[in-house]
Amino acid sequence: MSSNQVNSPDMKLELVLFNVSDVDRARAFYENLGWRVDIDVVDGDFRGVQMTPPNSEASIIFGKGVTPDPSGSAQNLVLVVDNLDATRAALIAHGVDVSEVFHYADGPFNNAVENPRGGGRDPQGRSYFSFASFKDPDGNEWLLQEITERLPGREWTVTQAPATDIPTLANLLRETAEHHDHYEKTHAEHHWSDWYAPYLSARQNGSSPENAVAAADRYMEEVFHISATTTPVTPLASTATAN
Repeated sequence: MSSNQVNSPDMKLELVLFNVSDVDRARAFYENLGWRVDIDVVDGDFRGVQMTPPNSEASIIFGKGVTPDPSGSAQNLVLVVDNLDATRAALIAHGVDVSEVFHYADGPFNNAVENPRGGGRDPQGRSYFSFASFKDPDGNEWLLQEITERLPGREWTVTQAPATDIPTLANLLRETAEHHDHYEKTHAEHHWSDWYAPYLSARQNGSSPENAVAAADRYMEEVFHISATTTPVTPLASTATAN
């Protein structure tokens, strides 16, 4: 039976967690690589920073108190690239110490043999078989794996949701505006579209209006640090034109 079962629930790899000894230094290192900063949370002795590599659907969280493991213990974290040479050159240009290109003597990730890594690209030039590596300031190691063509069955089939018809979309926009009206009167200055987007996304994915409101409120607080206030506020965008 195929493991790609139609009725299986989605389970997406979202996060890899590890500790670092100097959070600011680690954040600066990954920012220098162009990674997106999603959140930076401090709570007593805990600090966690979530960052995402360019165009990646999975992220990392590093900091202090994130895992029970010591800093520098994360090894062989894999970043897939479609051009290994170009990626190496870009990292080196940003001051990163990147290894020479290598291949695994007995196949990708096989460290069970003596001298598992051989110098240079895969002799047969195969996709998946050529690598390079680098480490962050704490010694957490990343592998760059070049994949130029994926093997059959290595990608999930994505079924595109049907487009929402115009009358339904119009009703949904009116509903969103009604719920946003209350939010706008009780929260700090913001742009209406930042609240609309998570609300509409939640509703189109099957959430109730109440849960969609909660999702939009949570998004605004986590991303823009906007929470409820009792002080009257002036909307950034007029409800007469945007609400």
